[in-house]
Amino acid sequence: MDRLVISPNGPLSGTVRAGGAKNSVLKLMAACLLAEGRHVLTNVPRISDVDTMGDVLRAMGVTVERGATPDELVVTVPPDVVPEAPYDLVEKMRASVVVLGPLLARHGRARVSMPGGDDFGSRPIDMHLRALESLGASFTSEHGYIEGVVDSTVAGRPRLVGNTVVLEYPSHTGTDNVLMAAVLAKGSTVIENAAREPEVLDLARCLNGMGARISGAGTSRIEVEGVDALHPAHHRVIPDRLVTATFLVAAGLAGGDVLVEDGRPDHMSMLLRKLGAIGIEITQEPGGLRAVRAPGVRLRSLDIATLPYPGVATDYKPLVVTLLTVAEGVGIVTENLFFGRFRYVEELRRMGADIRTEGHHAVVRGVRRLSSAPVRALDVRAGAALVLAGLVADGETVVGDAHHIDRGYEDLAGKLASLGAHVAQA
Repeated sequence: MDRLVISPNGPLSGTVRAGGAKNSVLKLMAACLLAEGRHVLTNVPRISDVDTMGDVLRAMGVTVERGATPDELVVTVPPDVVPEAPYDLVEKMRASVVVLGPLLARHGRARVSMPGGDDFGSRPIDMHLRALESLGASFTSEHGYIEGVVDSTVAGRPRLVGNTVVLEYPSHTGTDNVLMAAVLAKGSTVIENAAREPEVLDLARCLNGMGARISGAGTSRIEVEGVDALHPAHHRVIPDRLVTATFLVAAGLAGGDVLVEDGRPDHMSMLLRKLGAIGIEITQEPGGLRAVRAPGVRLRSLDIATLPYPGVATDYKPLVVTLLTVAEGVGIVTENLFFGRFRYVEELRRMGADIRTEGHHAVVRGVRRLSSAPVRALDVRAGAALVLAGLVADGETVVGDAHHIDRGYEDLAGKLASLGAHVAQA
């Protein structure tokens, strides 16, 4: 069951939920390591990355199980954990590296495999290590593992010490790692050039609910006053803006009228502006975000560049490129964040897209309609984009390696089908 089969079926119509944010819940699960006891997270999506992070925590001796409702996750942390994240789990998902900060903060040591995940270019974690070193940790690397220990001692036990940390780049995961380390450090920590994503703010709100003292999250300067201990969390995960964007783009491609009932316009204002310029009418309704494209109205090309939040995220780019493949005119898409994240373009070309790539740029000349072809999902967002391309391709499109899509989408095929799309597993 690793293939999705898609065929065009006219405009979409109906209401759908995005569900909880993958890029938030994975960090929230890691944050549970900071406090002994029973943590409860709600609005947690049923996706394979959550399962993988659950396995990472279980390998440390933590109990992770679904709760009383389908969207509830219960994480029970014992007094002592095994402070090691093994290779066979971490290599599946880069986000696993965020256990470094919590393990060092609470246990004074950590052994974590070098991270894996989607294959779209190098994303070294040197910045994470340098930031944690500034709080009093030291690292060695051998046999594919990073081993960290806390050098400083406070009241007879290893403890990180607050400091000013200036990130070279506003890395989302880097900010999360330092933030979780700093909450139990002795004294004050200031994170400069911090990532501003809504998911960082969600993590900070959860940590503050556990007894942390954090201010400035959601801005480029975060201040943390370390505390001696935290208590377990009970926290609701914010909606996934990337899944929201997927359904908005689906409505733009196929046409129709779609309401994403948990869409948050304040989390994706720049993207919504760009989608409006392309020709998708997006409005904020009492029930969420509504996307409309009337029959016969062709999309318009534009130029777009990926930038750190609040700019257009690199994860949105495959969706936007797919929109431009059937838009009128020529659009230039510039990737400023990750080298090599145009690999899926070859798959779109197989479907008749007119795209030329030059370094960090893709020049997209719109065609009237795509044509079906067997294609392969190379990562989670590119896979979703290929599924959406199938909505406007003549014939039957088969997307292979669809397990990548399951990393970030809970039943994407079923939700699109509920809107009237012809999408099925095969």
